[in-house]
Amino acid sequence: MGSYLSHAAKIQDLQEIMQETGFSKAHICRLYDRFQGLDKSERGKLSREDFQRIGELAVNPLGERIINAFFPDGNQTLDFRSFIRVLACFRPMNKDRSADPTAPEPINSRSNKLRFAFQLYDQDRDGKISREELLEVLRMMLEAQVTDDQLESITDRTIQEADLDGDGAISFEEFRKSLENVNLEHKMSIRFLQ
Repeated sequence: MGSYLSHAAKIQDLQEIMQETGFSKAHICRLYDRFQGLDKSERGKLSREDFQRIGELAVNPLGERIINAFFPDGNQTLDFRSFIRVLACFRPMNKDRSADPTAPEPINSRSNKLRFAFQLYDQDRDGKISREELLEVLRMMLEAQVTDDQLESITDRTIQEADLDGDGAISFEEFRKSLENVNLEHKMSIRFLQ
C-alpha cells in the first residue's frame, strides 16, 4: 500500500485522470507502476520499442496495430496520461451511466470501443475499411487456417454484408451497425485491476 501512496504523489492531475478515465486511485497507481516497469529508459515516456518488449503483443498477429493505437498521429512517445486514456477504453462499460445529456461520453463507451477496433483495420485513416485493409487483417489472423481463396471469399462476403451504401468499403457507421448485436462488454473489456 505504501508504494501506491508514493505513486499517487508522483502522478500529476490524479483527480482529473480519475474523473476522465473512471479508474480509482488504486487502479491508477497500479497502472502507473506498470507504466514505470515498461519505461526502461526512465524518461517518463514510453516508446514503441517499450511496447514491443511486451510478450503478449509480440506474439499477437495484430500486435503492431495495437501498439500503433497507442501512438496516434505518428507520435513517437507516450506519456502516462495518454497511456491510461487508451487503457480506459477497455474498462467494462458503466451500466448506470449518468442520464445527463451534457456529460461527456465516457472513454469506455460502446462507441469508443468500436472506434478503437475500427482503427485497427483503417490503417490509412481515411474513415473507411477498404477491401485490402480487411483482407490484410484477416490474413494476419487466419492465414494458417484457411486458403487464400477462402480469405478472399470471407473478405468479399464481409464487405458485401456490411457495405450499406455500396461504395465497396466499410465506414465507421456501417462497422457500428454490423456489430450492433455483438457483446462488446465481453469482447472488448479487460477485467484487469479487480
